[in-house]
Amino acid sequence: MTDEKRLAQRMRTLKGGKIVINNGFSTYDCTVRNLSEIGAKLTVASLLGIPESFQLAMDDGRRFNCETIWRKDSQIRVKFV
Repeated sequence: MTDEKRLAQRMRTLKGGKIVINNGFSTYDCTVRNLSEIGAKLTVASLLGIPESFQLAMDDGRRFNCETIWRKDSQIRVKFV
């Protein structure tokens, strides 16, 4: 997809975060690779156990409710809902 077709500009980043599920009882470490107003790309050690919807808790204190757009290898692209 070209930049002209994107709904929001992506900013490259390298921030730590956690994928939070089960009302906070389960978490998965992740790295936020890029971020926009409407979504993010995350890198994880494994996709196993990560549901389609979850909360992203970034190390800087921000939290986002997310839905998965696509998954491949160790990457997840999400949109914020």
